[in-house]
Amino acid sequence: MAGDSIYRVTDLVGTSKVSWEDAVKNAVTTAAKTLRDLRVAEVTRFDVTIDKGKVTSYRARVNVSFKYEA
Repeated sequence: MAGDSIYRVTDLVGTSKVSWEDAVKNAVTTAAKTLRDLRVAEVTRFDVTIDKGKVTSYRARVNVSFKYEA
């Protein structure tokens, strides 16, 4: 069956002191260091950590898919 592919989806949590966008980028950049052929990242949840009434960091839960190699 030429052309058929299998993908794995891994759940990650990226963090940033700057923004949710940076949190997503940090998750994908870190995953790309050990996983090859990343295909799609789907952000499934955003949240923040709070200390003394102030936002201290942004967190993004990201599902990243990558292709299994033959």
